[in-house]
Amino acid sequence: MRILLVRMSALGDIIHTWPLAAAIKAVRPELHLTWVVEEPFRVLVDGHPSVDSVLVVNTRRWRRRPISPSTRAELADLRSQLRELSPDLVLDPQGVVKSAAVAWLSGAPRRVGLARPWRRERLVGLAYSETVGGSTGSPHVVATNLELLRTVGIEPPSEPTPPDGRWLVDRRPQATVAGPWREPFAVLLPGAGRPAKILSVATLAEVARRLAGSGVEVVVAWGPAERERASAVVDAAVSGTHLAPPTDLVELARLLARARVVVGGDTGPVHLAASLGVPTMAVFLATSWQRNRPLGARVGVVSGAADEVPRATGSARSPQVRAVAADEIIAAVSTLLGGGG
Repeated sequence: MRILLVRMSALGDIIHTWPLAAAIKAVRPELHLTWVVEEPFRVLVDGHPSVDSVLVVNTRRWRRRPISPSTRAELADLRSQLRELSPDLVLDPQGVVKSAAVAWLSGAPRRVGLARPWRRERLVGLAYSETVGGSTGSPHVVATNLELLRTVGIEPPSEPTPPDGRWLVDRRPQATVAGPWREPFAVLLPGAGRPAKILSVATLAEVARRLAGSGVEVVVAWGPAERERASAVVDAAVSGTHLAPPTDLVELARLLARARVVVGGDTGPVHLAASLGVPTMAVFLATSWQRNRPLGARVGVVSGAADEVPRATGSARSPQVRAVAADEIIAAVSTLLGGGG
């Protein structure tokens, strides 16, 4: 059987889909698994031990230039690759128009997505031949993704399986990020996918000062469009805090893997850090920590969002009900590290 797994973006969502791929291949290693992913995130699936092949798309470029010759050529190439692959089953845990379109184009006889209300968009159900309900036990998105195991005769685990990203740090051993900081060091992540998730510069700078004062230097890592905020945190924190150089995803993974602790909001790199087994403190301001928290044995959560178990929904949004101060984050980090700071 050939399975097409469609999870195209983004960083955290792809990480939360790793356990589905791993569980399929662990129980049914004879199945051939192809993952469809957006070009910027290819490194997160190409080389994954449970993925046999990868199809790469660039829907952002296609949307910008929908009738250009290059877009038409790339779409034709995707259709050709899908026809050649001829999948028997498509799994679409993403549940949005772009992922459902790939499911439809595949021509697979079985195209399975999540049922409402677990998927985000209602109309994409027209692309599916069948749907599967999400988890009614754990509210975590990984648990809902794992419900898709039922399509290949596998019983989902009773608890969501933590993603394992340790394979990623072995991709390019030379991709070590160097800087003026000394070990042990902490990594702060100042960005997030939308403004409501972002901790203030003042709060992050105070966390950095407190960590540096305990003997742990701080590296502020940043991604696209985040350098200005990261620099502002470094400038406000002053001593013992350093701006990381630009990194790609493999370099970022190798930097996070060496950290004493990683602190950030609900953002993809926080989930990446947790998947590497690094002590990770996630601060939730506008999303449900029950649905989206990092999974792993060395994870802590501080939440300023509404503290209720979310209804089955494709959205993780939850209103902020209180501020989160640096003192609370530092206390939680100390507890996570066993009181050792």
